Amino acid sequence: MKLSLAIVAFALAVPTAGFAQDSTAVVSNGEYPNTFSSGSANVSPFTNKSKRFNDWSISAGAGVPLVQSADLTSIKNGNGKNLFGYSAYVSIDKAITHAFGLKLQYDRGETRQGWFNTKDSAPSGMGYQEVGARTQYDAISILGDINFSNLLRRVDNHSPFRWALHGYAGVGTLAYRAYQKDAAGQRLMTEIKPFKLGSMFGQAGAGLKFKVNRRIDIEGRLMYVMTGDDEFDGGGHKYSDINQREEQVSDNFFNATLGVSLKLGKHESHLMWHDPLQEIYYKLDVLANKNQDIEVCKKGDLDNDGVCDDWDRQLDTPAGARVDGAGVALDTDLDGVIDLYDKCVTVPGPVENQGCPTTTAPITGPVTETETKLDGIEFDLNSDRILPSNTPILNNAVSYINSSSGSYNVIGATDTRASDAYNQKLSERRANNVKNYLIQNGVQSGKLNAIGRGEKDLKYPECEPATKCPEWKNRANRRVYFEAK
Repeated sequence: MKLSLAIVAFALAVPTAGFAQDSTAVVSNGEYPNTFSSGSANVSPFTNKSKRFNDWSISAGAGVPLVQSADLTSIKNGNGKNLFGYSAYVSIDKAITHAFGLKLQYDRGETRQGWFNTKDSAPSGMGYQEVGARTQYDAISILGDINFSNLLRRVDNHSPFRWALHGYAGVGTLAYRAYQKDAAGQRLMTEIKPFKLGSMFGQAGAGLKFKVNRRIDIEGRLMYVMTGDDEFDGGGHKYSDINQREEQVSDNFFNATLGVSLKLGKHESHLMWHDPLQEIYYKLDVLANKNQDIEVCKKGDLDNDGVCDDWDRQLDTPAGARVDGAGVALDTDLDGVIDLYDKCVTVPGPVENQGCPTTTAPITGPVTETETKLDGIEFDLNSDRILPSNTPILNNAVSYINSSSGSYNVIGATDTRASDAYNQKLSERRANNVKNYLIQNGVQSGKLNAIGRGEKDLKYPECEPATKCPEWKNRANRRVYFEAK
């Protein structure tokens, strides 16, 4: 019976629930929706690759069950003495949202109740106290998991939370064998098979979880199991002398356990430990710091270079010339001849020779560009994801690096939130993500070297700590930029 229950429990663990996380992935092929489509035309369909969080885990634990409501109990102030059994559970857990999940759980254990341990000899001359019992049980149940901490949590951007209060409730099938012992010996009183109408039971309770790291959680849990059966305690049939001592029709017990959860998946965070309020409040803070009364492009774009005259530093850019963010025509080799008229874009030369060197000797070896820096990109707080708004900047970088004979450092940096070690790893991930993007879009891998400098390379050094600065300066510190070797 026990073996068959275990097989059924694991057979039912085949994932059937759909993925329920919100996707923020967008198409990054450089194409934008046309004038006849909505903005959603640039959003990719949700797939397993676009998930942001892990949502599967495996849990196991052990503990002590105590029969509390029965004709024979495990508690001294009831119909019995303080008798301790044992229990164990294993479950497969699926997070549906940040505040709700499901568990497929298998429980196994033994309760001990009555006036003595059935491993001992039955006492004599004790009257009605000469009865002891034990019940071996196996159970399979589906439990709902509510994360109360995520439902009630207040935002705290200064310290990550590591404790969470969970509530559980569910139903399942219960199989058991109840034994009774007295002076006449031990005998099987009741046996219930699984998946029968009378084998249904319910349980509910709460657990307190502690996040050890991104993979491991420890949990203390207290569950109350309602068997719906008056014979679970080993008292025999419902009209027996023992089962007529009390009026209740359900033998119920507490089950206190200590367990561990292993979170599965490749992502940094699990969905049940994610608080979406942190992201929402951060975005609201960013919007609050912006001046909503700015009139964009009030003066127009006289030279049609794509940069508004409000901040265009070169209002007479020649038609067809590539420009930087300030509207100044690009001069890649810094020789005074803009790229539009430069016949040797990556090699400096005099104006009289259209930007090419006057020497007749062939050019050998890589051209050094120690002064050249490309535009960088910024990142959201605690994120290494490349934003869709940065795609045009990175595509310009691809064109620039491919037209250059030099090699470049891709340098990642962070703001001053979190520890030095965490920021160092985050900056390395940002730099590697940008490097991989450039390689996937045609840049030779040998031209790029990813470097993480953590919080040691602040664009605004006065932002130490981050609370000293407005959010736009902290965001500017969270960046990846390029530097010629």
